[in-house]
Order: sequence, then C-alpha cells, then structure tokens
Amino acid sequence: MLRFDDPLPRQPRRVLVAGVSGSGKTTLAARIAAVTGGPHTEIDGLFHGPDWEPRPGFRDDVLAFTAEETWTTEWQYSSVRELLAERADLLVWLDPPYWRVTFPRVVRRTLGRRFRRTELWNGNREPPLHTILRDPEHIVRWSVSTRRTPAERVPAAERAHPHLTVVRLRSTREADAWLTGPLRASTA
Repeated sequence: MLRFDDPLPRQPRRVLVAGVSGSGKTTLAARIAAVTGGPHTEIDGLFHGPDWEPRPGFRDDVLAFTAEETWTTEWQYSSVRELLAERADLLVWLDPPYWRVTFPRVVRRTLGRRFRRTELWNGNREPPLHTILRDPEHIVRWSVSTRRTPAERVPAAERAHPHLTVVRLRSTREADAWLTGPLRASTA
C-alpha cells in the first residue's frame, strides 16, 4: 500500500476511490478525473432511482462505463464492488480521522442538503431529519455503522487483486499533495 508521497508505478487509467460515507470520495474522484483526463461517473447517480429505489439497469450501466479505457468512480455497492476492483488499476483509499473529520462533514453535508432541499439523484432529496432516529440506513447512521468497513475491504482487495495499486490518503493535506505530486507526475 502506497503513501501519499510514494510515486505511482504507472499512469492510472481506471480509478476507484474508497472511503466511508462523508469522507469526500466523490469530490476526490472528480479531482482525480480532472488530472487523469478521464470521465468521472458518480456511482450514486447510477444506483439510486426515484424514491431511493435501486435502478434496475445499475449493473449494466457499471459494466458499460467500466469497459471504457479510462474512468474514475467511487468504490461502492456490493453488487458491483468486485467487478470494479477487477477492472480498476488504482484504488485510492480516502481515510481521514472519522470522528474529527468525516463525521462532522457528513452531518454538515446532510443538514445543508436537507435545508436547501437539494435534489440529489433522480429526484431524490435528503429525508426529514427525524428519520435519523428510526432509519438505520439514514446516511449519518450509515456512516457511523460502516466507518470501519474500508479498513477491512481495502486490504482484502489489495490481496485479491495483485494488479491493483492502492494508495492510502489520511487527510485533505495528503490528498492535495498526492494529486499535485505523484498523480500529476504519473500523467506527465
């Protein structure tokens, strides 16, 4: 597993960004795509249909975009996680301190989206705040309950997929340094 300042062995073409909900995966994935020149596909937009129901064509959409030569997306959803790892050449694990960074971020993001009534994917919006008390899949509760999952999945993916380069970024500072350092150098 590489650190933020380790050089990359090759120019990445197919990139996954792993991390707990609220860690900044989507933002980092968009920034990576801007450096590598490939498209960023926000996987939540493919997964969520109206009323937060999974879209029937989700897996087919993932098969289609991952067949392309270059792409960047978030490493989510059990139904396609293995497929994504098989087709990627780089997995970036965004792993900031949970309680100090990620938890406040997911709360701020959720509150902001709720109060602004921001449309997310396919007409969906954040549910009323009281649902955090009764819905175990409310994004804030989901983030807390799955906060240790990447620490299990990422090393397992690295072992199962020897072709996959893994980089662990533990802060925004490390992410910025990696983007402007090793990632940019790999594309030169």
